[in-house]
Amino acid sequence: MANIEKRTISLPGDQAAFIDAKVQAGEYASASEVIRAGLRALRERDKAVERWLKGEVAASYDAMKADPARRVSVDTAFASVRDRHAARVKAHK
Repeated sequence: MANIEKRTISLPGDQAAFIDAKVQAGEYASASEVIRAGLRALRERDKAVERWLKGEVAASYDAMKADPARRVSVDTAFASVRDRHAARVKAHK
């Protein structure tokens, strides 16, 4: 493992209890391992968001800039989302 640096952190009670529960359940050997796992997950989530922004969002933006006819108003976009949501709710009843 790389050079270890000690940190002092403050956590709300529910987060501290969550860490303690993970250690007590034997899922992790220490609170530090729980925190490291959480930071690895956060790093992966950040990388996934970055890939999504660069891949899908940037591509959509570039396509819209290249063909302005693809643009839709905010009202139209939200109406479409509301319609799809209503259809899904109806389908699950």
